[in-house]
Amino acid sequence: MGLPIDSAHKGRPPASSLVEATLSLVQERLRDRFAQSGQDWDGFRISGAALTKADLADVERRLLATGHRFDWSAGISVAERPDIYKSRGDGDQVDESFSHPDAPQGDPDETGRALAGVGDNVVRHDADITGIARFIRTNERVLDYLTNGVPPGIIAVIDDSGGTLTAPIIEQFTGVICAGGTVRSHLGILTREYNIPCLMNAKIAGIADGDMVTIEATAAAKTTEDYQQGVERVGRVWRLVKEEATA
Repeated sequence: MGLPIDSAHKGRPPASSLVEATLSLVQERLRDRFAQSGQDWDGFRISGAALTKADLADVERRLLATGHRFDWSAGISVAERPDIYKSRGDGDQVDESFSHPDAPQGDPDETGRALAGVGDNVVRHDADITGIARFIRTNERVLDYLTNGVPPGIIAVIDDSGGTLTAPIIEQFTGVICAGGTVRSHLGILTREYNIPCLMNAKIAGIADGDMVTIEATAAAKTTEDYQQGVERVGRVWRLVKEEATA
């Protein structure tokens, strides 16, 4: 027979994986304590012997050991805004890219740069920045970068604006493109502190993992007043396709 805490959760839609895992571990610990107490539920609850600080610390340790520190930020935006995070390809050929339905795109110019999107520039820099696009969407990639370091010239493409997924390695990126948030979001604040070129609320399409891209870091930074007044002020993203331009 389950504890009454289960009934409060019945009928609700599933929460994020981190919330579900936390609830499951707390319920597990409560059931163990209840079974050991030999009391009925009301007596057990009133006794104050349910959970200790050490119990909660152990729950946190078990969550972190499974990598759940990254899961919420990596997955919640995809769940809430699936139309923005559509992958290119089908079946086993799906890669890690996503395409925003409103992303501006263009053919390669004479220098081999094809417009692939826009975003809100966090900080204005003296020069645009070019690097290799890497989609940071999995625990495995983050853990690899934590263990081995981020290779030089990586421009991180991130779904969510929270910054939880990439906070431990953010200073190692050459640039960041984030599909959510504003320049005042957590990730925007982090990149500003580290002076890393970053576009927030980015609408991109046609970029695949491993493509060479350029961020228009020289674009004017978007301000709080711009958001309040509805001013459109963006920095562009180009995909470098020199071989197509000269073919």
